[in-house]
Amino acid sequence: MRLLLVLALLLLPVTLIPAAAAQDGQPKWEDWLKEVRKEAEEKGIRAEILDQTLTGLTPLERVIRADQNQAEFVETLDTYLAKRVSQARIDGGRKALAENADLLRQVAEKHGVQPEYIVAIWGMETNYGKYFPSENAIQALATLAYDPRRGAYFRKELFAALEILNDDFISVPEMKASWAGAMGQPQFMPTSYLQYADDFDGDGHKDIWNNKGDIFGSVANYLRSYKWQGEQPWGFEVSLPEGFAAKLHAVGDYDQGGCRAMNQHSRALPLSEWQSMGVRDLEGRDLPPGDMEATLIKPDGEASRAFLAFGNYRAILRYNCANFYAIAVGRLADLVKQ
Repeated sequence: MRLLLVLALLLLPVTLIPAAAAQDGQPKWEDWLKEVRKEAEEKGIRAEILDQTLTGLTPLERVIRADQNQAEFVETLDTYLAKRVSQARIDGGRKALAENADLLRQVAEKHGVQPEYIVAIWGMETNYGKYFPSENAIQALATLAYDPRRGAYFRKELFAALEILNDDFISVPEMKASWAGAMGQPQFMPTSYLQYADDFDGDGHKDIWNNKGDIFGSVANYLRSYKWQGEQPWGFEVSLPEGFAAKLHAVGDYDQGGCRAMNQHSRALPLSEWQSMGVRDLEGRDLPPGDMEATLIKPDGEASRAFLAFGNYRAILRYNCANFYAIAVGRLADLVKQ
């Protein structure tokens, strides 16, 4: 099924934006942009900001293609992990953990998030600050806001990005982003920046582009906001007994609560109940004792690897709502700490 999806995506027409404009009475790009400017003015965005960002703006077809071909949805878990939890990424994480030990300890004390998870997300997002996104943030967000597929979501992000510029948090030329409009070394969407960016060093700026304290503090503040537990792991891979599918069906599905990746999870049960159902770790040993609740996930379908995931896993999903991503962050954090 994944192969068929990839082939289908490769066969998509390259004129994605014009095609979208013809659907469901979609307005022309120029008319749509005028309407965006009018709404931005009503929201208090200064004219000079709108002149700098919206004048002569054109949509980016490569952004639409990237949105329709995200790795979390077209690769297998094994392929995804091999690329993103490589030995080079692990070694880089261990080096980053050691070099920034004092600062990470301070961030951990403030926000209650273990340093290895902060480093793992930093590594996943921008390879420990070595990757610098190069897209014009406003252009990328406007492209995605115009596309009907997820237009409402990206329209909100577009106005948030204009608000960031309007408040002089960063200049227009400096506001570079990924194809999805994610900014800085933590790769925050604009609404996330406005809500979670942390001025860790108290200098009056929330600099997620260059200031490591603000970068680490912002990642930790984001996770803490979604009920991160500082002494809790993310989860671990497990082995299942023969005939387990029927038992899992009886357990039922998790009430997803806002992240579609949770649709693949079972209802949360205490570890003791999973133990009684025959679930063991990969070595066949008993599960850890206690009643900490975990969901069970098989991210690649019925025949795939299985994991028990705790509450911190669900916090990672709030950072990026993709099970492959959350598993990769957890695995990288474990290996970096080792």
